Amino acid sequence: MIHPHPCIPTLGRESQRIGAIPGPMENGGIPEGYTGDATQQYKYSSRSDPLNLNRETEPRRHKLKFQAQDFITSVLFVIVAFIILSVLIRATVKILREYERGVVFTLGRFQKVKGPGFIVLTPFVQEMVRVDLRIQVIEIPAQDVISRGNVSMKVDAVLYFNVIDPEHAVIKVQQYLPATVMLAQTTLRAVLGQHPLDEMLSERKKLSQDLQGILEGQTEVWGIKISNVEIRAVELTENMIRAIAKQAEAERDRRAKIIHAEAEFQAAQTLVDAATILSSVPAAMQLRYLQTLTEIGAEQNSTVIFPMPLDIIKPLLALLDSKAAAVPPPPLPVAVHAVA
Repeated sequence: MIHPHPCIPTLGRESQRIGAIPGPMENGGIPEGYTGDATQQYKYSSRSDPLNLNRETEPRRHKLKFQAQDFITSVLFVIVAFIILSVLIRATVKILREYERGVVFTLGRFQKVKGPGFIVLTPFVQEMVRVDLRIQVIEIPAQDVISRGNVSMKVDAVLYFNVIDPEHAVIKVQQYLPATVMLAQTTLRAVLGQHPLDEMLSERKKLSQDLQGILEGQTEVWGIKISNVEIRAVELTENMIRAIAKQAEAERDRRAKIIHAEAEFQAAQTLVDAATILSSVPAAMQLRYLQTLTEIGAEQNSTVIFPMPLDIIKPLLALLDSKAAAVPPPPLPVAVHAVA
């Protein structure tokens, strides 16, 4: 029987077999016969582990540690690569719809207008600005306007426009949308201030055409076409509404009186013309006279004394006058003188 060296810890029975491979000690690496505190970890040293029984576990621990570090590094690399690839794809590939165009710049210089469809750009060298070609509807906020008659009011309108030249819309003006809205506001105040209130209320279509023409002349250099400008509402104060109502009523009375006076004048003129015609034809005058008497007698059962017409009596009077002229006058009486 082989007696162990006093400095060598006692191995387990299975480890003492012939040909057994030394392994870690039983009981969590605590040698048999150890009477110390079991909660304290037994520290091996050259004296406690002279055969280096623990030498196979250390490389394995280092290997597992390196494998974990390699796995974490690989995961981080994949994540970073995915982020970089996504950024490159987003900066390189562009898809434009049918109503969109892309203004492409290469190193800050304008290159061309592309689209619609699939667009490929050079990363970090080229950039693109999207432009919508559809008609846009903008509500112009209510503007304080003073008419030519010094009437204050609020007027709001609606503006319809679209981009026809994407290059000029991006290069000629910084932001074409707010620039167009501000221009429409100032033009609305300037144009309406040159017209009286009556025209604003009754001739909105003409004013809208004037506004459209002025805006088109100013936005043409921006590559923008003004399709239409509609004046939507004209708001007045309560006092102004009452004053306008009184003015309209007085205007209606004036026109009614003028129409009545013109009617009387025309009637009088017609009577004068009729009298002139009747006086020139005596027979027509007699017929008119008889017609009037007939109308008077038809209303009630009354007796009408109809005098003899002068035209009928006139020949008789002329005959009597002629006979009277033919009879000689009677002789004058002779005076008798007495002889004394």
